[in-house]
Amino acid sequence: MSTTESAPASIAPQPLARRLLAEFLGTALLVTVVVGSGIAAAQLSPDDIGLQLLQNSTATVFGLAILIVMLGPVSGAHFNPVVTVADWYLSRRDPEGFSARHIGPYVVVQSAGGIAGALLANAMFDVGTSFSEHERASWNHLLAEVVATAGLVMVIFALVRTNRVALVAPAVAAYIGAAYWFTSSTSFANPAVSIGRMFSDTFAGIAPSSVPAFVVAQIVGAAIGSALVVALYPAQAATPHTHQGEPHA
Repeated sequence: MSTTESAPASIAPQPLARRLLAEFLGTALLVTVVVGSGIAAAQLSPDDIGLQLLQNSTATVFGLAILIVMLGPVSGAHFNPVVTVADWYLSRRDPEGFSARHIGPYVVVQSAGGIAGALLANAMFDVGTSFSEHERASWNHLLAEVVATAGLVMVIFALVRTNRVALVAPAVAAYIGAAYWFTSSTSFANPAVSIGRMFSDTFAGIAPSSVPAFVVAQIVGAAIGSALVVALYPAQAATPHTHQGEPHA
């Protein structure tokens, strides 16, 4: 689960260090919401898996929308390595597009944030930290991750390319909320979130052995989503960008 948001043109360019802090914080809080609400749901509704998923998905929808609105003007609110790479790819011919040299730093802080968020959720609920034993890497789960990630990329960049960036926060949150239910994997759609969730052996956890396959599926999904964006919206809007205010080399 991840996304992006643009800042208004009036916001001054943000230094890279500030944007990296926002990406770390946003990804950490996103995973905290996902894992923490999963733990709470399992404790509050121990005998009803459907209700647990409803509680988990509802908290994630609200938390994700808030994080995008809050941190989008600083970093673009990617919170997701495949969104970062897709942003670069889809804006690579734009002089003000996302810089390739910032991909690595973004991915590092997003991944670190994902781990930190899981550890924080574990600590708040006093469940201890251990690797998850929840195996998820079946063929149907991997297919679901391809679909979930392709859809996420399409939602984000369809809005960006049609100058409807104000809708990104509610639209992405709504999509992730829906994808919790229409995908068998419950829509991770985010390598950093996948990495973080393996550090919590709770409702939202994923076994480390399942993570590599999930990440590959997410990369494939992002590639498909990006190709569909290019096919459906070939002319990129001049403004705004998912990384508005970013200085470029």
